[in-house]
Amino acid sequence: MHTPGYVSAVCAAAAATVLATSTSAAAETGPEQDNFFPAMVHSILHLDIDPPGANDWNCRPGAAHPRPVVLVHGTYENRYNNWARMSPELKAQGYCVYALDFGDTDDAGVAVAPTVKGYGDIRKSSKELAAFVDKVLAASGSAQVDLVGHSQGGTLSRWYLKADGGATPADPSKNKVKKVVQLGATNHGTTMSGIETLADVIHMQELGEKTLGVAGVQQYEKSEFIKELNADGDTVPGVDYTVIATKYDEITTPWQSTFMTAGPGATVHNVTLQEGCFVDFSAHLSMSYSPRAIGLVTQALDPSAPAAPCVPRAPAF
Repeated sequence: MHTPGYVSAVCAAAAATVLATSTSAAAETGPEQDNFFPAMVHSILHLDIDPPGANDWNCRPGAAHPRPVVLVHGTYENRYNNWARMSPELKAQGYCVYALDFGDTDDAGVAVAPTVKGYGDIRKSSKELAAFVDKVLAASGSAQVDLVGHSQGGTLSRWYLKADGGATPADPSKNKVKKVVQLGATNHGTTMSGIETLADVIHMQELGEKTLGVAGVQQYEKSEFIKELNADGDTVPGVDYTVIATKYDEITTPWQSTFMTAGPGATVHNVTLQEGCFVDFSAHLSMSYSPRAIGLVTQALDPSAPAAPCVPRAPAF
């Protein structure tokens, strides 16, 4: 989930470039990026592109990494600008990596920017994720996948487990997902640094949905969606969760609200990005580009992976 200011910037940039930009019939692969802002600009100028390393449908998982990794982007992001650094790093480590766009429903003001995705009803986006996971499983021959989600992507992953076939609580051996790794997920909703309180006062929910999309409103801490998501606890049996937070998260607020509590048959590892690395000031948008965050993700996927590095990072995206 991201701020209206971010959305406005994307809309303006897209409007200025869309006439000169066309979507290719088959997705091309964009270059690796070091941070979110250049990736966002590149995705505006080159629509419908894959992050490097992702969506090789001929990839077959090896014994070291037997489960494909599906990357699930955040609100108003897309599969390229969210994952243009993490995807190639995972690919280089031997993973079969896949990334999708979802929630592009053309029913909100943000739809004017063709690079903006993930604003549609999360319940409907979950069905898109379900279909994509099934496609990955069929192509790879694997029995399960691991999901890595940023912001809404982490929350959407949980809804997929809960409601759309990602998990089978009565028989966890039939789960389609083994691990869920989250970065700044809106697991218990967000106050949006106080914007939610203002919206309550002036009754902006309907306007918010028409302008920012249903998903933006669904992630407020008092929303019916968040209540339903957490009604039966934070986890489902048979899934291992890693929840990565940054103290400088200005979107998922308070930042500790992303953390989860394990229920029966599940494990949860809550970790703060700055724990042991105070020089990483990554904020919400920039955290998926943090070398430390990427290291924590790879450790979550494979406990034998090297320790996450500590690299100075500025908060700006």
